[in-house]
Amino acid sequence: MWKQVDKFVYEIPLGAKEGMRVPGRVFASETIFKQAEADKALEQVVNVATLPGILRYSLAMPDIHWGYGFPIGGVAAFDVDHGVITPGGIGFDINCGVRLLVTPLTEEQVRPKLGALLDVLYKEVPSGVGSEGFIKLSERELNKVLEMGAKWAVEQGYGTFEDLERLESQGQLKGADASKVSKRAKERGLEQLGTLGSGNHFLEVQKVDEIFDEAVAKQMGLSLGQVTIMLHTGSRGLGHQVATDYIDVMLKASKKYGIKLVDKQLAAAPFKSEEGRDYWAAMQCAANFAWANRQVITDYIRKAFAKVFGNEIKDKITVIYDVAHNIAKLEKHMVDGMEREVVVHRKGATRSFPAHHPELPSIYENTGQPVIIPGSMGSSSFLLVGLPGSMEQSWGSTCHGAGRVMSRKEAIRKGNYGTLMDSLGEKGILVRSAERETLLEEAPEAYKDVDEVVHVVEELGLNRKVARMRPMGVVKG
Repeated sequence: MWKQVDKFVYEIPLGAKEGMRVPGRVFASETIFKQAEADKALEQVVNVATLPGILRYSLAMPDIHWGYGFPIGGVAAFDVDHGVITPGGIGFDINCGVRLLVTPLTEEQVRPKLGALLDVLYKEVPSGVGSEGFIKLSERELNKVLEMGAKWAVEQGYGTFEDLERLESQGQLKGADASKVSKRAKERGLEQLGTLGSGNHFLEVQKVDEIFDEAVAKQMGLSLGQVTIMLHTGSRGLGHQVATDYIDVMLKASKKYGIKLVDKQLAAAPFKSEEGRDYWAAMQCAANFAWANRQVITDYIRKAFAKVFGNEIKDKITVIYDVAHNIAKLEKHMVDGMEREVVVHRKGATRSFPAHHPELPSIYENTGQPVIIPGSMGSSSFLLVGLPGSMEQSWGSTCHGAGRVMSRKEAIRKGNYGTLMDSLGEKGILVRSAERETLLEEAPEAYKDVDEVVHVVEELGLNRKVARMRPMGVVKG
């Protein structure tokens, strides 16, 4: 039923499945599309197309793979008045996201001390399943975190106000209401602020090994051989509990409002319903927790570098940008020739606004929004910028990473720890991790070719490449 309608665009027509309200569309190369066919992710694209109020298309980016409800890489926009909001379109790790930092150091300066640096980072940034941080919050203070986001962290001395200007939404969604977050969710978050977590979350020391756009790279403070740090983590147990709590609410709401579900994982409520607004407020709290979490860890990273390279380095490590890739946002987009406010769900997808978009910070007004695309711990990562094509084709969205081709269980079953470590060692990549299984889950072979994924979004006009980074050292839970 799927047809290739352009070089990198595959489409399934309206009516291919009973209940579809819009066509489905996947941005992919032939290889990537075949991979998506194999893991039922395409079926999820079609399922999303049945949700009330969905506009234009049910979309998937080239990092598409099977997820909960939406496919990972799924994007959908809903009418504010007649559409829904669904936790399955956002995910359990609300505001899982990526932050890129740049240092004034070169590979030649860092390489001799890399092992020592990773040891300090591993000690300074708590990681692993259920990891607890150094910050112990009262519930009253946690409520401030949930409503203030990264601003709370900066006010407590974790970083600077200049950092906030380089975060998506300045690291704070202002519709957050801590009273809509359950006691259990808060209990899970009380001791997890400033922690990396486990799974695919990581802290990576990288080097810039190729520049594609000299002018934009210079504006961002990047040059060949420069050392960067990429941070990938989210809202930890608090966000997971918010999702769990509201999936139960949404299952009841779906019945209450007569929403026919082709998949219970797409349980939803009208956006303007009481249930929809409550989840919206709680989801924003979890997103704010994630931004505060990455802000605190940024401070820990700076202190770790200072211990190894001297105190003067701390204030010279700057944020390039921070993007969320599991989130819903109220945004203005053109629909049928008119600007309308819509609810954009991005599940394993990244915002990608072009130059002169009103939500961009002034420093990136003429470049477009920085887009951070991690690969795997053994492959490249990319820094891109958003282009007008993303507004025209994908609700200002693009991919969020390479995307898995193996489940975690399959990667563990097929992997060999010794072979993996030898391979990373041959590439000059050092690793610090608490669990061998975590490393096997995240082996490069478990992911798509990130170069191919990035090639697709660039050819489609969603993004332009600025720089490529390669890993030197990785810290994982």
